[in-house]
Amino acid sequence: MFKKIKPWISAFRLRTLPLSVSGIIIGACLAEHNGSFSPFVFIIAILLTISLQILSNLANDYGDGVKGTDNENRVGPERAIQSGAISEDEMMLGIKNNILIVVGLAVALIYASFGVSHLLLSLLFLLLAGLSIYAAISYTVGESAYGYRGLGDVFVFIFFGLVSVGGSYLLFAKHLDHHIFLPAVTLGLLSVGVLNLNNMRDIDSDRASNKMTLAVKLGKKRAKQYHLFLIGSAIAISVIFGVLYFSSFYNLLFFIAFIPLCIHMIKISKAKVPNDFDSQLKVLALTTFLFSVLLGVGYIL
Repeated sequence: MFKKIKPWISAFRLRTLPLSVSGIIIGACLAEHNGSFSPFVFIIAILLTISLQILSNLANDYGDGVKGTDNENRVGPERAIQSGAISEDEMMLGIKNNILIVVGLAVALIYASFGVSHLLLSLLFLLLAGLSIYAAISYTVGESAYGYRGLGDVFVFIFFGLVSVGGSYLLFAKHLDHHIFLPAVTLGLLSVGVLNLNNMRDIDSDRASNKMTLAVKLGKKRAKQYHLFLIGSAIAISVIFGVLYFSSFYNLLFFIAFIPLCIHMIKISKAKVPNDFDSQLKVLALTTFLFSVLLGVGYIL
């Protein structure tokens, strides 16, 4: 049994988890700034988000594994099904068990946040939970997997940006405010940047496997230009947010994250081989998490 623990932990892809909770952190801190934060709701929301990210990672391993996309030509860590450490049937069972955990946490979160007094919001979040499960699984699983049709960027922008920040704020405040929109867009752009970086790394192997990501469709040169546009736009939009909603110099703490982001853009502009992109994946993901923490903390100090 213990021999199976390490492959499963690897399949969970723990390095992706900080990015997944970034939106929850921003939404929670902005809610605290407006006096509507709940520690209990925050904890369940974090657990639910982590469970959804792990579900997505397992489904991605399964989908790319059974389609043969994860092969010897792929750059980056070897996946569980690809290596044979976890069988296809075991992975599918893990996915099903994870769905049960996600559903349980979603129901607990809805009850903790809305109780029985906000029926429409409860129904809305049940719908969002269902859509999140669908999005997590359908990226690579199935004949019509949207990740194979260049739509991953759209889904990541919506779920990691708009839904993550806006949805988490709604859990606390029970309504939406205009000041969450620009941070949600910024986080969405940075999250798409992480996905695009992954897809640029795998552009050759994905093309050979007929996985038509947006990076494959754009080609190497334009995919790199698109990446620089994503990060540059995220910086610009966050600056606009900082100016429009300035109340204290603490609010501008997130400017610190611009330093590694600018260095990242320089390195990507010079990147030529897949390993150049792979080495920047962790950098961008952790910088995005840092940005979220600094932005959130800057509004509760």
